[in-house]
Amino acid sequence: MFLLQCPKCKNRMKYQSKDAYLAKKKKRCVYCGFSMSISKAVVKKI
Repeated sequence: MFLLQCPKCKNRMKYQSKDAYLAKKKKRCVYCGFSMSISKAVVKKI
């Protein structure tokens, strides 16, 4: 499980992946709807 931070609104959210490959995955922010790359938004591993 990873803690992500949206680059647009700076809110943090949790993300759980079934595999360790995060390079080309994207996630939509649950607060503002901004679509971001997961590998660039990871703050820390939980």
